[in-house]
Amino acid sequence: METAKENSATDTAKTNTAKSPAGLEGVVAATSSIGDVDGINGILIYQGINVHDLAEHSTFEETVYLLWHGRLPKQDELNDFKTQLAAHQNPPAEVLEMMRHLPKDAVPMDILRTAVSALALYDNDCCDTTREGALRTATKLTAQLPVLVAASERIRKGEQVIAPKPELNIATNFLYMLRGTMPEEREARIFDVALILHADHELNASTFTSRVVAATLADMYGAVTAAIAALAGSLHGGANSEVMRMLLEVGDENKAQEWIKDALAQKKKIMGFGHRVYKTEDPRATWLRKFSEELGKSKGNSKWFEMSRKVEQTIMDEKKLYPNVDFYSASTYYMMDIPLDLFTPIFAVSRISGWTGHILEQYANNRLIRPRAEYTGGRDVPYTPIEKR
Repeated sequence: METAKENSATDTAKTNTAKSPAGLEGVVAATSSIGDVDGINGILIYQGINVHDLAEHSTFEETVYLLWHGRLPKQDELNDFKTQLAAHQNPPAEVLEMMRHLPKDAVPMDILRTAVSALALYDNDCCDTTREGALRTATKLTAQLPVLVAASERIRKGEQVIAPKPELNIATNFLYMLRGTMPEEREARIFDVALILHADHELNASTFTSRVVAATLADMYGAVTAAIAALAGSLHGGANSEVMRMLLEVGDENKAQEWIKDALAQKKKIMGFGHRVYKTEDPRATWLRKFSEELGKSKGNSKWFEMSRKVEQTIMDEKKLYPNVDFYSASTYYMMDIPLDLFTPIFAVSRISGWTGHILEQYANNRLIRPRAEYTGGRDVPYTPIEKR
């Protein structure tokens, strides 16, 4: 409930605020030490460390620790964290059983949203928002999301769900659980770096959603469920799936330039290009371009990379737009034989680290997030009795 003092403060803020920009573009809505995006220079940092350094030297587990604790772990701390993740990998059997009864044609993101919400029902500590309690929940969610995503795909295909191996890291385990066979070491490392690259991106739509929900002191499962719902929207997650569908439709590198020019002439939106914040190349795209090329060469099929390069060149020539994280992640994941509609759930498998980091930060210094709206309706409108309307 809002107090008179709070209403007075927000009324004053509203009076002194200029017209609200569409989509709150450029509005600072929170303070955070977790991540920052320098869109002018194309720099992304997690807790002060450049994402290029993390992609070169770190692991996803180490990056998760960094986002939650504000520093890189010492070896014994990292070992303990990996042990905790392994101990919490297996979701409740009841949740997996529930997933078996969901419609086989359900969208994977909807299944994930439902499953994460259900997890709270089997966690007696779900409402513990203390630092210690919230860290336990964050660990469970980070460990179990990849298991849920892989299990949903196995169930959909009528195959047996594969349990995670406690000795494997999250990236390797996911590919193993999805396919039923161990991935090659280099492929697993590429996927590990992809998880690092997607881990956090400041106050994007889903992260902001998670903080708004957490600010009400709702439990972490509820905040993450809301974040997944936001990520499922076509203007947030899902762009890389649409990129791959476009490449499949183009079909041939030699047709790419003409196809893109024709699409632009018809005012069609080309997914995977441009960004609300970046005015230069997205640093994450730099790595994913390399991975797309590397996987194409290693698998003897560079078709999708070469087609992507042609599309990128055409968009730069015609629109002066840079590729974002979604563009080359499409062909990278496709070359890993990952189904298109799992691309966004994989985004969640990574971004759970950033969401939970922001939720932890919100709990630690909480204030209910309650902005005001710029009213554009009428005033002093008389009530008209129903018989006179």
